[in-house]
Amino acid sequence: MSDNTFFDNNSFSNYKVCNCNNVSYFEILDALEKQKHFDAVLEAYEKVRDTTKCSTGCGGCYDKVIEIISEAMS
Repeated sequence: MSDNTFFDNNSFSNYKVCNCNNVSYFEILDALEKQKHFDAVLEAYEKVRDTTKCSTGCGGCYDKVIEIISEAMS
């Protein structure tokens, strides 16, 4: 893990967030961890979306992805 560690994989359960692109909770957190900094949740969402392709299919996971990012950044 990098110095920007948002989470400890051992503390959370992994689950699928985006069924269209088969993106898991841990993949979203990993994408967040790779970013150097964030100015806002929506900017972080765009970077996670671009990295994982979550929420680019039907968009049904958008709210859950935003929730995960918001929790990780708090």
